[in-house]
Amino acid sequence: MTTSTLYGSNNKEDTLMDFRPKSSKLEIVRDSKQINSSTKINLFPVPFETEKPTKILECDKKTPDAHVPRDSRLIRLTGVHPFNCEAPLSVLYDSGFLTPTELWFVRNHGAVPEVLDSDVLNWEFSIEGMVEQPITLKLAELLTFNQITIPITMVCAGNRRKEQNVVRKGNGFNWGSAGVSTALFTGVPINEIIKLAQPKHTAKYMCMEGADKLPNGYYGTSIRLSTAMNPAMGVMLAYKMNGESLTPDHGRPLRVVIPGHIGGRSVKWLKRIIITEEPSDNWYHIYDNRVLPTMATPEMVAEDKSWYNDERYALYNLNVQSVICYPAHEEIVEIEENKSYNIRGYAYNGGGIRVGRVEISLDQGCTWQLGKIDYPEDLYRKSTCYPELFGGKLDMPDREQSFCWCFWNIEVPIMKLSQAKDIVVRVMDENMNIQPRDMYWNVLSMLNNCWHRLTVTKQENSNALKFDHPTVPALTKGGWMEKVKEEGRELTDGFWGSRSVAATDHLQERKLSTIKMFDESITRVITEEELSKHNKDGDAWIAVNEHVYDVSKYLRDHPGGVDSIVLASGMDASDDFMTIHSDHAKSMLIKYHIGILKTNTTKKNALIEETNQDTQRDIFLTQKRWTKATLKRKTVLNHDSVYLTFGLEHSNQKLGVPIGKHFYIRCTSQSNEKVIRTYTPISEVDQLGEFDLVVKLYRASGNRSAGKMSACIDLLKEGDTVECKGPFGDFEYQGNGVILNKGITRKINKFVIIAGGSGITGIYQIFRHAYRDGIKCDLIYCNKMEEDILLRKELDILQQVRYCLSHQTNGWTGLRGHISPSHIKPVNDGLLLCCGPTEMMDSIYKTAVEAGWNINDQFIRF
Repeated sequence: MTTSTLYGSNNKEDTLMDFRPKSSKLEIVRDSKQINSSTKINLFPVPFETEKPTKILECDKKTPDAHVPRDSRLIRLTGVHPFNCEAPLSVLYDSGFLTPTELWFVRNHGAVPEVLDSDVLNWEFSIEGMVEQPITLKLAELLTFNQITIPITMVCAGNRRKEQNVVRKGNGFNWGSAGVSTALFTGVPINEIIKLAQPKHTAKYMCMEGADKLPNGYYGTSIRLSTAMNPAMGVMLAYKMNGESLTPDHGRPLRVVIPGHIGGRSVKWLKRIIITEEPSDNWYHIYDNRVLPTMATPEMVAEDKSWYNDERYALYNLNVQSVICYPAHEEIVEIEENKSYNIRGYAYNGGGIRVGRVEISLDQGCTWQLGKIDYPEDLYRKSTCYPELFGGKLDMPDREQSFCWCFWNIEVPIMKLSQAKDIVVRVMDENMNIQPRDMYWNVLSMLNNCWHRLTVTKQENSNALKFDHPTVPALTKGGWMEKVKEEGRELTDGFWGSRSVAATDHLQERKLSTIKMFDESITRVITEEELSKHNKDGDAWIAVNEHVYDVSKYLRDHPGGVDSIVLASGMDASDDFMTIHSDHAKSMLIKYHIGILKTNTTKKNALIEETNQDTQRDIFLTQKRWTKATLKRKTVLNHDSVYLTFGLEHSNQKLGVPIGKHFYIRCTSQSNEKVIRTYTPISEVDQLGEFDLVVKLYRASGNRSAGKMSACIDLLKEGDTVECKGPFGDFEYQGNGVILNKGITRKINKFVIIAGGSGITGIYQIFRHAYRDGIKCDLIYCNKMEEDILLRKELDILQQVRYCLSHQTNGWTGLRGHISPSHIKPVNDGLLLCCGPTEMMDSIYKTAVEAGWNINDQFIRF
């Protein structure tokens, strides 16, 4: 049996077995020749010797992390780079209470900072902000303070996220159930260091920033200053982990460690501590580690970023959690009489609150059995003194807070397991907070802690049971949840897909019917003639599914702009509204409901309108109805982009989209669903008979399904038609530097333009015409790789273009990395235009502020 030195005893020959939770009883092995019953010693878990990785894995050699050796057993969750991983669940559990450093989960947002041995002791960090005495310390100076060592479990807020992603894909990658690890951390209590800086009495938050440079600045976040200053909470500046210096993936040489909080608050590679009155304004604090309300969809939060600004949704403490580790996924157990199986797993909680009980059910929660719990953390408390451990005082005997995970188990007769359909576990903490049965789905897929459930299946043609976990981490398929989803069954009804398909269909119909869009008490009848009179800004009515809504008060709040509603007002907008809007938006309609539409003339009027259409119109597009364009040519540009040419109704017809505006295209998917997206043509404004689009396709990849419109366009072939409506948009370039934006006309002397990826298509016409007019232009076009650059031949002709790549390319002489304030210096009578992914535009917005642009008057995002 492997043993290691017993820390806490003065006798170097005393030994203690590495604590590994293979049973409910902690087995301690002593050398009987050295220890007798009268010997007083301290027994607690210590790290056992393991083989540390020393070589760089082949897959890391071509990444910015080529200096970081890693264990090949770790499961990569986000491809090769950046490095995000967890250990196989069984390997993690079998490793015991203290996780070997090489098996720790890793959450990196970008490249790991490389710190040479010679630079470690000179590593500096500052304490600044709302303090009387700002200070800067080197790690060498930090080592002169009193050191402590504490066992701490750290957990990623995305632990068990894949279960949520199977229900509905959120904005996060697929963590399994092993995003948790425990170590003995050694360092300095952070309150002692902050005291030196003398925080001002109105300060309330401790903000932190690391050295990892990322697309949206350096990683940073914050916690309450009262938490940091409370010695009982154990917040520390750590430089050791399991008795050894921090490894690069875990913050070498210095990090913050915050017990009981989600891992994302424990900033690695610490460089700055900023004492403030408000929470951190760091991009990663705002847009990461939040549990948004369950009704907020990815589409909603993409359109309305204010969801992220509500500090009530920010995550700090962990929630109560338990996971079944054994039976392992797809484990096979022979059915034998008079035999039992030891079901076992782990549990943890946040805020320093202990897990109080573990309950296991074999009948989907109808009845429960208590499991046994081992708390290895308590062994450190039993020390009668404060022994030195890894250079720090073992600061545990007087602590009441629970900082670590515990292990539970229960013996169950195998014959009883053979009669069960599943095993579920739940835990309750000492404050009586309990794991919920049902999942709280949220757009960032955070803090999933619904009952952990394994299915039990009798194997055909054998006397054995097979156990399935809910999911398998990363992009690997597996687990009972994916099987249930593929069969079309319901995952969130509390029955885990065990209901019949017919019952599930009925449930889905009932679920959809609960989206109330009208007030049943309103009986006013409104004719189509009356509806048609309310069709302007300030007086806008729309009809949806035979009900009328006065949306005049919502015009300025509409994420799609005023025009989107006004142009649909005075008429039946059912088709477009139901296609474009989320369930949340549909439920909002009830506030604006004013009557019931009298529809007896609808078909007649539509027929008259269609008959009276002039088939020889000079302009193809209209804002009130859909018109059909025919695909003439489809050319593949690169791996994910196509060039499309559509024919109009006749050869002398113009599309009718002014420079800077856009229009809608509507397609019908294979499932007969209407799909609508906005596009900006790249063809000349006065082009006759046809128009051109460049479209980026978001195809299925791994666990990500294809974009709905991308799937439609992929299937388009020459001769197929799409429906078009427009033009729309608040911005228009009218020529010679004159723009019209939201009804205000201005003369511009220079355009500074930032485009990202396919965003070049939304801004190309403006750039082309401004260049022709002799207006100064500075276009920076950002992409990942050189092969992603669209319209390069056309752009090179126009000149005044700087290309920027975020990924390394051999021989590349253009810009690299991210846009800085020096790239976009403000210009009097200039305009900064931005078109690209939302994250990029948010970043450019902050950079523009830093550079000194007048954001209200000079910044426009498309």
